[in-house]
Amino acid sequence: MGMSVGVLDHFNIRTRNLGETVRFYEDVLGLEKGPRPNFAFPGAWMYSEGKAVVHLVDISKTDEPQKPDSGVVHHVAFVSTGFDGMKKRLQSKGMEFDARQVPGGELWQIFVNDPNGVMIELNYEAAREGSTEAPVERLDDVGAR
Repeated sequence: MGMSVGVLDHFNIRTRNLGETVRFYEDVLGLEKGPRPNFAFPGAWMYSEGKAVVHLVDISKTDEPQKPDSGVVHHVAFVSTGFDGMKKRLQSKGMEFDARQVPGGELWQIFVNDPNGVMIELNYEAAREGSTEAPVERLDDVGAR
């Protein structure tokens, strides 16, 4: 029998800013706060298409220090749809972001940081987007992320 690691199930963020972080994933990225097991510590699970993809742990009442960014993990990526809509959403919320085109033009990306400094990469298959706007920069022009 063969083995496989499979696909990414979720990522976990330990935060001192649970409310702000939940709002980011709901209001900015469009995830939904949903059911979470009754753990002995506070937190939230954020869902995309019925799957809990972001697990948040509230460390505000602990001595655990808040890390300023993603640490050795550079970013977390989502296969996404609605490139133009996401750009407009981020602009309307005053969020800083980078929209990029991977060399060859088949993949468009948006990079945005959550309130904890975790870089989120949103990937869009250009042929499926039907976008009227091309990304701002090409990755080979500015260096790969």
